[in-house]
Amino acid sequence: MSAPAPPDGVRQSFPIARLSTVRTGGDAEFFARAGSDGELSELLRWAETTGVAVNVVGSGSNLLIADDGVAGLVLKLDRELAQVELDGTQIACGGGARLPAVAAAAARAGLSGIEFGVNIPGTVGGAVRMNANAYGGELARALAWVDVVTAAGAERRTPSQLGFAYRRSNIATGEVVARACFALAQSDPETVTAMLAQMRARRHEAQPQGIRTFGSTFKNPDDPVAQGRSAGILLAEAGCNGLSVGGARFSPKHANFIENTGGASTADVLAVMAEGRRRVLEHFGVALEPEVQTLGDVRVPWS
Repeated sequence: MSAPAPPDGVRQSFPIARLSTVRTGGDAEFFARAGSDGELSELLRWAETTGVAVNVVGSGSNLLIADDGVAGLVLKLDRELAQVELDGTQIACGGGARLPAVAAAAARAGLSGIEFGVNIPGTVGGAVRMNANAYGGELARALAWVDVVTAAGAERRTPSQLGFAYRRSNIATGEVVARACFALAQSDPETVTAMLAQMRARRHEAQPQGIRTFGSTFKNPDDPVAQGRSAGILLAEAGCNGLSVGGARFSPKHANFIENTGGASTADVLAVMAEGRRRVLEHFGVALEPEVQTLGDVRVPWS
């Protein structure tokens, strides 16, 4: 029996580097956009029936795609699954909604508790999967529930069911965060909006802007040997600011950010990462671990 034909809208050999903020990597074997629970379930059922792996791309802000491309189906959530809706002190949004837009909508409504999201340039679904945090805020503390869609349908889960830990959850392969709801507190709109402006200013002051990058490269180490220093400080003290390979380099402004200065490949990025990690290990005895997520057969040089 032949494999079932892919659902309408599925494209083959689709260039997905454009969906990542660093703009490196090859094509997806299959690519589709899902705008409703029904479309998402249909795509997941087709993938399960045909044995095709599934990955979801959000804002692509924490993503490194293999130069050889990605086998299987790559999904992007839009339309209904990217909307933001207010209901009293709760804000419900699709997994494809951008977290800064959610934070801004909450601020306009005078709702507090998700301000930190203005500085997380990703989608709600990706933020839930990674238990995103920034500037003292943590997504798990504001979350009321999520709807997870699989090939079998949708299931609502509470934060206690998501196995949250530092930068991770128990959302499994084949499970997609289609929606999430945040429970917030009433506040003064001007006060919350001012807080968002302060957070944006802090980010702009500390991190490079207007460049092709995937954000923080390495996690901040919890190794006592690091003496509380962040990954960025360790890399800077190891002489990594401006270090380049091909079209990729550590930012001169913030050493934990890798820039695509033009024509970089994922291999270039990995080579820069490997050299930065080697220098920090040699100088300080601290083994940095990647924070960036990978898609496809991305082989980390030191593993």
